[in-house]
Amino acid sequence: MDEYCTIFYEKEKVELTEGGTFWLSESPSVPGSISWGATAPCIATWATFQLKRVEPPGFSFQIVNTNLDEVSPRARRRSALLTWQHIASLPPNLPVIYCGGFNTQKESMTGRFLLGRSREHGVVGDMRDAWPNARVRKNVSLIHTYHGFKGEKQGALEFLKLIFRALCLCWDRQTQDLHIDWILFRGRPLVPALCEVINDNIDCVYPSSHFPIFAEFLLPRSVRLVESPL
Repeated sequence: MDEYCTIFYEKEKVELTEGGTFWLSESPSVPGSISWGATAPCIATWATFQLKRVEPPGFSFQIVNTNLDEVSPRARRRSALLTWQHIASLPPNLPVIYCGGFNTQKESMTGRFLLGRSREHGVVGDMRDAWPNARVRKNVSLIHTYHGFKGEKQGALEFLKLIFRALCLCWDRQTQDLHIDWILFRGRPLVPALCEVINDNIDCVYPSSHFPIFAEFLLPRSVRLVESPL
């Protein structure tokens, strides 16, 4: 089964300087490798970009996009640790945005580790969550991002199915919150201005069983955009 964690970017605004993919397993350089009780191969794709038309030139940041295992809490914890080790190896002044389908709640052991609230193998993460830190939040009534292609219109049976899925996804720390898609960030220059749960659809047909999360970040005050010539 193929796995993709695509990162799209606007070539007119940013330049891709480097990138890569590693598998969330004990053999991260081996394509398709599986470890820790995961049910399918999972990956993290990363890309470093440099902003164009800014002064002073050279402002860079990295995006890490992932999708963690749906079933195994241990696989999610170890995958988060592996990805965090990648992030921690980067220059400390490089802003990082770590996003994707984490398939667990932020109060789970995986979420608490990444947000610096618990240890995993003696290590503590230091990511921040764009959702509570954003100056503006939209669609705050959508407490869950997993909806099973049902959107906001869920009957009693569908609601019970969602709760059951929540318990399965997070039996290591059970909650009924299905906000399982996150945008985490690291680096003082990053300030989330807006975070939104996107529930766009066409005639109640949704492109995914998860609602996407959208965030806007402000540039540091020391960096300014330069108008392009006409």
